[in-house]
Amino acid sequence: MIKAIIFDCFGVLAEDGWTPFKRRYVADNQKLANEIADLGKQNEFGIISNDDYFKTTSVLIGVKEHLLRDAVGRRVPNGELFEFIENKLKPKYKIGLLSNANYDVVSSLFTEEQSALFDASVLSFESRLVKPSPEMYSLIAERLGVEPKCCIFIDDQPRYAEAAEDVGMIGLTYHNPEQLKQELLQVISRHSARIN
Repeated sequence: MIKAIIFDCFGVLAEDGWTPFKRRYVADNQKLANEIADLGKQNEFGIISNDDYFKTTSVLIGVKEHLLRDAVGRRVPNGELFEFIENKLKPKYKIGLLSNANYDVVSSLFTEEQSALFDASVLSFESRLVKPSPEMYSLIAERLGVEPKCCIFIDDQPRYAEAAEDVGMIGLTYHNPEQLKQELLQVISRHSARIN
């Protein structure tokens, strides 16, 4: 029985300007993309500061630091998904947030009303775990008070959705709000039919 729906933050519940920026300045340069990804992981683990991340990355890309900060900093809540969560999911399911995030996105990115929808969260900066670590998925289930097999996890990165499945959750890949709403409701319906 499904008891909890867990969402990723960036690329799902929050949209940002990093993707088009990376497409423009990094393009198909895989070596550069790998270097930037490595710096991002160091930042998520707290090994390097935000300032060091931005300084080093802007030099690597060859753009002014303020342009990079503006692109990365333009994050807005996905209003359509939050409305769906509030009206369709929250009345029946616990809602979780699981994200590789280097700051408290719950209090600084979302409104009070949106933040109040989360029953629990696990963020990499506070847990010292990053996806796809199995321990991170287990921790959010524990904080929600449910078994992993009773959870659906949604991420825009297929590998992170697959990692959720490795611990017993149902993993879904997010593409857009309409696709997710339709797919999520189908999965919930199928799963409920099997139980009843």
